[in-house]
Amino acid sequence: MKKIVLYSILIISTLTLIGCGAYSFTGASISSDTKTFQVNYFRNDAILVEPGLDRQFTLALQDLLLNQTNLELVTSNGDLVYEGEIIEYRISPTTATANNTAAQNKLTITVNVRFYNRKNDEEDMEQRFSFFYDYSGDANLVGTQKVVAIETIFERLTQDIFNATLAKW
Repeated sequence: MKKIVLYSILIISTLTLIGCGAYSFTGASISSDTKTFQVNYFRNDAILVEPGLDRQFTLALQDLLLNQTNLELVTSNGDLVYEGEIIEYRISPTTATANNTAAQNKLTITVNVRFYNRKNDEEDMEQRFSFFYDYSGDANLVGTQKVVAIETIFERLTQDIFNATLAKW
C-alpha cells in the first residue's frame, strides 16, 4: 500500500513538472522549439535626439532578454525578432511655482516596437511603450541624474516589452 501511494505521488509530481515545462520563473511562456532571438538596432527618431540613446536601449533590451530567458542572442534569422524606433525623448514641466518656473520636470521616453515570432505568426505585434522619470525643476538633467533617469526608464520599458511579448501580461 505504501508503495502505491509513493508511486502515485511521484507520478503526479512528474506530470505537474512536465506540464509546466514551457514556463519560466519570470512568467515567460516560450515554446520549446524557440531557441533564438534578435534585437535589431532601435533608431532614434525623436525630435530631441539624445546621443547614444539608441544603442543604450538596444543593449538594455538584449540584456533583459538574455537575463530572463534561456534563449540565444543572434544577429540574424532569430526565432523572435524585436525592432523599432525611439519616437519620443521629451523634457516637460509637470508643476509650476508661484514664480512661473518649473517645480518639477518629467523626462518621457517612448519607443515603438515591432515583435515577430517566426514560430507563431499570430503572436506578431506592434505597440508603443512609454515611461517617464520625474525630477526637481531646479535640477539640470545631466551627469549621474541623467544616467539614473534613463536607466530607470529603460528598466521599465524593457520589462513592459518583455511582459507584452513573452509573458502575455
